[in-house]
Amino acid sequence: MAKRRQPNLFEPSEAPAPAEAVTREGVAVRELRCKSLLNCSGGDDYSFNCYTGCGHGCVYCYARFMQRFHPHEEPWGRFVDVKINAPEVLTRQLRRLAPGSVFTCSACDGWQPVERRYKLTRRCCQMLLEAGFRLRILTKSELVLRDLDVFAGRDVCLGVTITTPDEAQARLWEPKASSVSARVRILRQAKAARLKTTVMFGPLLPAISDTPGALDRLFALAAEADVDQIWTDAMNPRPRVWPSVQQFLRRHRPDLVEPYRRILFNAADRARYQKELRGRIRRAAAGAGLLDRLP
Repeated sequence: MAKRRQPNLFEPSEAPAPAEAVTREGVAVRELRCKSLLNCSGGDDYSFNCYTGCGHGCVYCYARFMQRFHPHEEPWGRFVDVKINAPEVLTRQLRRLAPGSVFTCSACDGWQPVERRYKLTRRCCQMLLEAGFRLRILTKSELVLRDLDVFAGRDVCLGVTITTPDEAQARLWEPKASSVSARVRILRQAKAARLKTTVMFGPLLPAISDTPGALDRLFALAAEADVDQIWTDAMNPRPRVWPSVQQFLRRHRPDLVEPYRRILFNAADRARYQKELRGRIRRAAAGAGLLDRLP
């Protein structure tokens, strides 16, 4: 069956006039109805997001660009729009879409705190798997372990993002995400459930988690969990990211503001940095016996 074109991730897909926001743990939560859910994706065939916005509040979140298409008075990390009709919309889309690989999720964490109440990501994953789709999951939330019963025996690759091996740094940069140790626990339990596993080390934070020592610790975590594949990502100057990172650094590490600025925005410095980082990554991977797990 030929795929019909689905709305691009960057196109607004929500209906207007969301309900009044209810503030939960400092995050404004609104319920709205969406027009589409499963979208064409670059790396995979499809992607979906049951939520717009994310309560994890990560300083470097690349999805901040979404606020351009979904304006809110609250800053990124302080609002979540809940697509309460996501399963119904997905039911309609599944009638006419060919099965493929689905990135879960592309512009939010599908298992962020509001998912505990709404269970929309769980339900949509279940529907997709029952329809013969494959899931490639990336999360920072231990809540995903709740859904191992849905993933068991299915074509699912369960992955976590780890930005730094240091728990104190993680709490600063990713204030409401699960701890580093909890994310390693996700990988172990997924492996025990005979699922494919992956870890994304990124964005690697210059002078914090991209050093030889920090990289050695990251790859030691990957070896401990026996992950099937390892991805890495350097920090990128994505839209709206730098103001957030700069504000954070001025408060916590003012000495790093200018080094970060050069790495992100000076072409020569960035090229040199990326080359050196690739070398450090490969040395750390080789030292952990995981060079074959890199793409």
